[in-house]
Amino acid sequence: MAKIAVETDWARSRRDREASSARPRVRIVGQGDGWAVADVVCAAGPHDRPFEERHEKAAVAVVAAGTFQYRSTTGRNLMTPGSILLGNPGQAFECAHDHGAGDRCLSFWYAPDYFERVAADVGASGVHLGFRVPRLPPLRALSRLVAQACAQLGGAAEASWEELGVKLAARAVQLAAGLSTSGPGAPPSALARVTRAVRRIERSADTPLTLRALAGEAGLSPYHFLRTFEALTGVTPHQYLRRARLRQAAVHLATGQARIVDVAFDSGFGDISNFNRAFRAEFGVNPRRYRAQLAAGR
Repeated sequence: MAKIAVETDWARSRRDREASSARPRVRIVGQGDGWAVADVVCAAGPHDRPFEERHEKAAVAVVAAGTFQYRSTTGRNLMTPGSILLGNPGQAFECAHDHGAGDRCLSFWYAPDYFERVAADVGASGVHLGFRVPRLPPLRALSRLVAQACAQLGGAAEASWEELGVKLAARAVQLAAGLSTSGPGAPPSALARVTRAVRRIERSADTPLTLRALAGEAGLSPYHFLRTFEALTGVTPHQYLRRARLRQAAVHLATGQARIVDVAFDSGFGDISNFNRAFRAEFGVNPRRYRAQLAAGR
């Protein structure tokens, strides 16, 4: 996760030095018949005006680092690490960075027939097939796929990009079908406070961060901060922090041979038994089994 964040910081600092365009840097990392996947690094910040773009194909993108506001015809949402951006072919959209600079996404693109075939296989089909919501929040049901995507993006895991893309598309279709359409946007002040809190958590997920401390930094009471954070991110601060720590731990398990107890402590867990329980609940297996499955290519 640190490598992913460093890449985003590097792109932002390079842009500051060269005064280059705020348009993202796109690097294709895999492609095949009907699909492609790209590492997309954006260095835009609060002083850059968002510009309209268009999804040429169905899009499912894992946010690996940074934050931004995503607006499309299906609604608008705050995008945070661990969330999934959704896009339909021909759909116009904008990405704004009003309250923080830089982000990095792993974007999967699917040709219409390829995507429709995957959707049909999970029970979603029809003439007007498409996502009705702009994003999926950082959900437990996505944790394993998000961690795998981050590990592969960081060069730590060797697996099939197409297989990961198929799994992401299928899961996104299933989960998006159960969500209501996006509600009205939040006031800029609330968006700014939650964005700062998210970036604080991502920078310091391995340190003690209480609801009261995060609310105090945001200038809100714990009750109002809790409500605002959940409304904008789709999860509570505790769920987001726990998920960030577990995602970091999963990537560490994929990137090296550190002892599991060291991975637990380095990820912010003070008790190995608590870490093992939380990891199993999030990923379905304990850390040792998770590492063994990665080594076996599963």
